[in-house]
Amino acid sequence: METKCPVDAKCAAEISAMLTPPSPLQLQEYFEEIISERKCHGIEVKQDGNLSKGVYATMELKEGELILKDKILVGLQHVPNKLDCLVCGYCFQFIESVEYQIGRKLYLQSLGVPSCNGCDEGECSSSSSYNKACLPEGVIEALMNGELVLPYSDKFPLPSTVPCPGGCQEAYYCSKSCAQTDWESSHSLLCTGERSESLSIEALSKFIQHATETNDIFLLAAKTISFTILRYRKLKAANADRSELSLLLEAWKPISMGYKRRWWECISFPDDVDRSDDTAFRMQIQQLAFKSLQLLKAAIFDEECEPLFSLEIYGNIIGMFELNNLDLVVASPVEDYFLYIDDLPDPEKEKAEKIARQLLDALGDDYSICCQGTAFYPLQSCMNHSCCPNAHAFKRDEDRDGQAAIITLKPIRKGEEVTVSYIDEDLPFEDRQALLADYGFKCRCNACLEQDPNKK
Repeated sequence: METKCPVDAKCAAEISAMLTPPSPLQLQEYFEEIISERKCHGIEVKQDGNLSKGVYATMELKEGELILKDKILVGLQHVPNKLDCLVCGYCFQFIESVEYQIGRKLYLQSLGVPSCNGCDEGECSSSSSYNKACLPEGVIEALMNGELVLPYSDKFPLPSTVPCPGGCQEAYYCSKSCAQTDWESSHSLLCTGERSESLSIEALSKFIQHATETNDIFLLAAKTISFTILRYRKLKAANADRSELSLLLEAWKPISMGYKRRWWECISFPDDVDRSDDTAFRMQIQQLAFKSLQLLKAAIFDEECEPLFSLEIYGNIIGMFELNNLDLVVASPVEDYFLYIDDLPDPEKEKAEKIARQLLDALGDDYSICCQGTAFYPLQSCMNHSCCPNAHAFKRDEDRDGQAAIITLKPIRKGEEVTVSYIDEDLPFEDRQALLADYGFKCRCNACLEQDPNKK
């Protein structure tokens, strides 16, 4: 039986307005502003017809050229990954020190907390591929309190930790600026600390627990709703004479630019679910989303922004992340540190390895875990797929936060579309098409047209 949400009927007109795709002019103006803010030269976003968008070169681009660095609109570090990586809750760069990062990993490891080194949910294990060495007593504590300074760690400086302004123990930052920006943009409503602006910390904790136990994409959706509510309040304070709907639509505008479908209609079908159970599976997903929404509503509901708490809007927000599915990845300075030690010439290497080797053996495979999450990048999300792309997402050595960096793979002509691959383009044709079906389209790039066994 299909789940019914009372807000869907009550706010039908407002919901329809929010889900109406932006006009070509609105889209052009928005992305011109974004491109200008990010100082991205040589590209533009154009509507390809219907509802699709694309990124196009406005000048000749050379191979290996940085096309853009795209800031996160809404992003989230995966919950299990927080055990492995301490990063800024806003920009996602690593914080504190290499010593602290290593000590923290070892401390949690000593407590038996499992590591999630790229594993799927439910598959985390505290064991490594080889036996981990024991460390002398007091080493972990000395790493965490700063008494033990590792050789050459000054080559990998990290910003000091700044606590959450609301006093919660879930969010930490690299600077007061990041802490304040995150607080003002979304975290003030989602903070479980004593200065939280949520309606109920108890209700918020229940929502977070449910999301953690089921799917942390709900946390990303909550950030999106909080982001929109707080934008609405700022706009209202500056424009008291405007209608609530016009203010809500303005607050919603950054989210309106993303392509959306209801989550339960576009979610990838699990391999372990029988295809004949398709309808039942999607209804179950819809019910799961509704339960999450009700928990969130109890925590941060705002009557003037009531349409945001409709199942239709909630489902479309989650569907936007499902369809874009943009990975947030930040390389670990711990891995970089050990690689640096390994590349040292003798006798410097021999001296440094006296302590570094013990730590590396104790960490096992866990030493290289990077920050992992999901984010919505306004410009990258406009890039269409090709199995023979001319650009890709690639983090350079200097890219140490969550911003997306797009680099050309080959020269791109003026007027040519900039494309990336959503999947492993080296897979066989049939496998590529199966994976891309989850994105809701059949690829018709030159490679697929050439390799299609049914081509005429």
